[in-house]
Amino acid sequence: MGKVLIIGAGGVGTVVAHKMAELPDVFSGILLASRTIEKCDTIAAKIGCKRLKTARVNADNVPELVQLIRSFEPDLVVNVALPYQDLTIMDACLETGVSYLDTANYEPLDEAKFEYKWQWAYREKFEKAGLTAILGCGFDPGVSGIYTAYAAKHHFDEIQYLDIVDCNAGNHGKAFATNFNPEINIREVTQKGKYWENGEWVMTEPHEIHQPLTYPRIGEKESYLIFHEELESLVINFPTIRRARFWMTFGQEYLTHLRVIQNIGMAGIQPINYEGKEIVPIQFLKAVLPKPEELGANYKGETSIGCRIKGIKDGKVKTYYVYNNCSHEAAFAETGTQAISYTTGVPAMIGAMMFLQGKWKRPGVHNVEEFDPDPFMHELNMHGLPWYELTDIDLELD
Repeated sequence: MGKVLIIGAGGVGTVVAHKMAELPDVFSGILLASRTIEKCDTIAAKIGCKRLKTARVNADNVPELVQLIRSFEPDLVVNVALPYQDLTIMDACLETGVSYLDTANYEPLDEAKFEYKWQWAYREKFEKAGLTAILGCGFDPGVSGIYTAYAAKHHFDEIQYLDIVDCNAGNHGKAFATNFNPEINIREVTQKGKYWENGEWVMTEPHEIHQPLTYPRIGEKESYLIFHEELESLVINFPTIRRARFWMTFGQEYLTHLRVIQNIGMAGIQPINYEGKEIVPIQFLKAVLPKPEELGANYKGETSIGCRIKGIKDGKVKTYYVYNNCSHEAAFAETGTQAISYTTGVPAMIGAMMFLQGKWKRPGVHNVEEFDPDPFMHELNMHGLPWYELTDIDLELD
């Protein structure tokens, strides 16, 4: 039982706060903080939990973060703000002696580059301070790594091939919208593809490699190879992996809009001068697009995210597929958010639970697959993200 500071009041922060409020035996105090306190107040009013308080904080400002952390004295800071702010929040945690958890790795504001090197550089600092930092505790990254660790523990002597597959078969009725922060979403899906094979990274052009894959309860969807950050840690922590890839589904209308946005320069991350003021094109685009947290009311359909794994067990080749399907309608009915926010927020809450219960508590900076997956997998079933297993099947991926 302990106190948690949540930084970030978007769709994911809403889910984390909602889920923590349901568990008074685990979360004795909850503070939801954001640059815009009105958003926090709206979330808190809808949840209606006396243990949930709100505050204003600028997550880019270490002194502000330090002041807030010291005033609330949490046992853990859960960062569901922007990935640009990971390092300032980690710095504040080190200064105040508080452990840390996030759902996405750091990326520089001025460069579309997804790497763990900046956060892994904090390992020695967190170890010396006796603090735990848990990285990437959403769904992907997050549950995808925990699925892999669970498969390695219970189903394989040697994992050789890993394909993480992410399908959103939902329809929100908008001409174009992103399911999470547009800056992050567009930067992520427009970068070059990258996958691991035979001990090295192979680069591809954006969306160059694609093929149809069949998803449970959804059917066949065209799936595109992109780079995703958990691949970077998984190939280190499971060195028997010969090839690791990440696949995501995109509709043709979405890809068409994306190409137009890129072609007219609206995906740019470098400032331009407009009427004497500097603006960043992708930040302007974010301001005019529908807000991800407002998509839930009209969202229909499901997501399906899982790991398709091939390897060796007892000297024989084995295939294994572990996955979750999440309904947009069910997520909205429970938390007022769509399934993308739900599938990220629930694992963040469970990761915080694992820390407070002492099950995931180890000085240093760690990716989720470095911890025991079993208690986490159990809690997924308890809190709205049940998982399913298929063995010795055609994985559809060579």
